[in-house]
Amino acid sequence: MSLICSTRHTWLSIFAAATLAICAPAWAKRPNIVVLLADDWGYSDVGAFGSEINTPHLNQLAQSGTRFSNFHVSASCSPTRSMLLTGVDNHLNGVGNMRETIPQSHVGRAGYLSVLNQRVVTVASLLQDQGYRTYAAGKWHVGKEPHNLPPARGFDRSLVMGDSGSDNWETGKLYLDLTDKVYWYDNGREAQMPKTFYSSEFYVSKTLDYLKTDAKSDKPFFAYLAFQANHIPLQAPQEFIDKYKGRYNAGWDVLRQERRNKAIELGLVPPNTPMAALPATHVAWDSLSPQDKAYQARRMEVYAAMAEAMDFHIGRLMAHLKQTGEYDNTVFVFMSDNGAEASDPYALAVGRWWLDQHYNRDIDRLGSPGAYSIIGPNWARAATAPLNTYKFFAGEGGIRVPLIISGIPAAHKQSVQNSLTHVSDIVPTLLDLAGVQHPGTSYKGQTIYPLTGHSLLPILQGKATRVRGPEEVLGYELSGNRAVFKGDYKLLSNLAPVGDGQWHLYNIATDPGETRDLKDEMPELFQSLQNDYAKWAKANGVLPMPEGYDPIQQVIINSLVFVYWPRYQWHLAGLGVLLLLSGVWLWRRRR
Repeated sequence: MSLICSTRHTWLSIFAAATLAICAPAWAKRPNIVVLLADDWGYSDVGAFGSEINTPHLNQLAQSGTRFSNFHVSASCSPTRSMLLTGVDNHLNGVGNMRETIPQSHVGRAGYLSVLNQRVVTVASLLQDQGYRTYAAGKWHVGKEPHNLPPARGFDRSLVMGDSGSDNWETGKLYLDLTDKVYWYDNGREAQMPKTFYSSEFYVSKTLDYLKTDAKSDKPFFAYLAFQANHIPLQAPQEFIDKYKGRYNAGWDVLRQERRNKAIELGLVPPNTPMAALPATHVAWDSLSPQDKAYQARRMEVYAAMAEAMDFHIGRLMAHLKQTGEYDNTVFVFMSDNGAEASDPYALAVGRWWLDQHYNRDIDRLGSPGAYSIIGPNWARAATAPLNTYKFFAGEGGIRVPLIISGIPAAHKQSVQNSLTHVSDIVPTLLDLAGVQHPGTSYKGQTIYPLTGHSLLPILQGKATRVRGPEEVLGYELSGNRAVFKGDYKLLSNLAPVGDGQWHLYNIATDPGETRDLKDEMPELFQSLQNDYAKWAKANGVLPMPEGYDPIQQVIINSLVFVYWPRYQWHLAGLGVLLLLSGVWLWRRRR
């Protein structure tokens, strides 16, 4: 038996080496791979995508690599991460939605476990099997069960935060009352964390520790860095905040136009791209009082500072790789998990009550330890400019994000690729780069789903101009917000408050802001895409949303079910017993 396994392993190694020699660019040895995942960055938040935010290291990667201007993810963090790690649609891999927003009628259903199921294998496992060192640091959010933590999902060394977010200055501090505590895991076991840190600095430092510990290894490495920047609460070191003092005094309406114009200049969107229409709820900057303008401008200063701080620490990693001679043999992938966050937890009475007990929001404290800041919908529309909507919704601003791939020798430098691409394309691309074959439908005796994306390597090497054929369908759904892509066209339906729940048709190649509905001009395509969506939804196990579903109300309901009931059930039981005994006593007295 051992001889058979050994022979099989030898042939797999030979096949992998041959694949690498034929398909991958010419490296001296197998490339290192670094995946940099930002949290809640809008389409134009990177300098190389039109931002005024100072991101010199990401810009350097863009200048030496390729920017993908038509790259799509899920509109929420956990589903995107599940596809980034597995290359399989999130409804198949178990993360049809994250726990906080999933309807109770979906809980426990096959595609709605809110954690990775056993029908998928991660890119880390496949690279690990073929001799890669594998590291993870940062936000995990795809499952806290032992079989879903990084060691069981292919990572040799890892330090991760298990849930959707946490404070960036204090390791034990929740950002919202959505769990009983902040869960940290060091190589799969609950971690002993320092009381204070700064998240972006800490994650990069941890990755550097792993690289230095294994410095004598001759194996290539795969490093997955999943930052909390710029997830709420927005927090950053003061020296970065000070750089942006006064930068946003002109307001969000001016910034939207600046971002749109710069994106056009950079060739990321077509000339004369219309700006996404503003909803009736949009607040004109000039309608604000001077005090409100100052407060809102400071919020955006902190947002920009948090992004630049992340870029600064990425620079530390890049400098280390240059110093050790590994930089030229390293592929970098940078992306965001979804569009900019517009939610305001203070808008809900329960959220405001909890936050006021744990955080400060005075203007002179914003960004510092103990303070809580957001940007809200008006700045979020600027962060996603010139696109439509933002995080949680299926408009381009919610699901089209920056993607940079750098470090491939044969790639065209400083190029912009406008082919429709998707987060499910990242795993096949990384495997292609490493010369590793995906096992298809079976892995170590377990039936698994095959990859649902395509390798981007032919695009990167200039051997192809499109990732998908003009007739290939790419479906999307999250919390009842739906889309289907085919060629240059997109069928879109968003629920309230940003949409009407009806289908609309756009050409996103010429109109990425989704300003001109083509459903009446192209009725046949409008109908055929609805049919395509129905087929895709059935094949991927997409469940319809309950009547009257509201994501904000669902978060409250799930907090009661998953957090408050377990936390206070014995208190409530004791109160119930007390009330019962009191009732019996009163009844006997009346007798």
